[in-house]
Amino acid sequence: MLYIIGLGLGDEQDITLKGLEAVKKCSKVYMEAYTSLLSFGLSTNGISNLEKLYGKPIILADREMVEEKADEILSEADHAHVAFLVVGDPFGATTHTDLVVRAKKMAIEVKVVHNASVMNAIGVCGLQLYRYGETVSIPFFTETWRPDSFYEKIQRNLSMGLHTLCLLDIRVKEPTLESLCRGRKAYEPPRYMTINTAIEQLLEIVQAREEPAYTEDTECVGLARLGSEDQMIVAGTMKQLQMVDFGAPLHCLVITGQTHPVEEEMLYFYRCRTSIQH
Repeated sequence: MLYIIGLGLGDEQDITLKGLEAVKKCSKVYMEAYTSLLSFGLSTNGISNLEKLYGKPIILADREMVEEKADEILSEADHAHVAFLVVGDPFGATTHTDLVVRAKKMAIEVKVVHNASVMNAIGVCGLQLYRYGETVSIPFFTETWRPDSFYEKIQRNLSMGLHTLCLLDIRVKEPTLESLCRGRKAYEPPRYMTINTAIEQLLEIVQAREEPAYTEDTECVGLARLGSEDQMIVAGTMKQLQMVDFGAPLHCLVITGQTHPVEEEMLYFYRCRTSIQH
């Protein structure tokens, strides 16, 4: 059987009891290492904490392994129990849906163990989950590539008074341009987009638009290290949030739509003018 197990958002202790029992049954344990990360990152110490709790060696599965060697992982699951660990919830990223589809086509039994993800934990800031529109992903701009297709989605959400969750780019084990040209594998250092960079890019996109959907005075909420002991939540305008140091990754941003009085009450505790940010 292939077990796809959500790890939650904080540290190794956020796995569910059901997930932990499943891991202990497995002969091989893979951990997906590119769509998100736990609060300790992917350090040797952090992984050894996982291995200590789970009582199993963990194989880090980067994008290349999952996309190019998925069949190897699945063929192992055909004759043994294999665990595929995912930060957050198993279906927080489309890659994992693809893995399930491939497994089912190979007649391999799949069991999913759910956990908390950014998609529901975002409710901690006080903005109600059912008042969110479509979630968008904001990629890093480059000198030659400055995509803005997500702008229309933000615009549509705001026109309906809905909040927009913006997931910020993570670039782990990305091949360098030079290595692609030479056919030799070399990778860029990991990069995690900050809230400050996301806002900078969002404001750049609206500069040339006649009736921008948002401005530097649009209310937002910045969240860092959601689900961990040192999570940080700050509410304010885009301009205000640009001045805040949110610290270590992962960051995400909510562009606020129309707010209900109860939402306003909760947001008050996270306003920039207050000292309460946790």
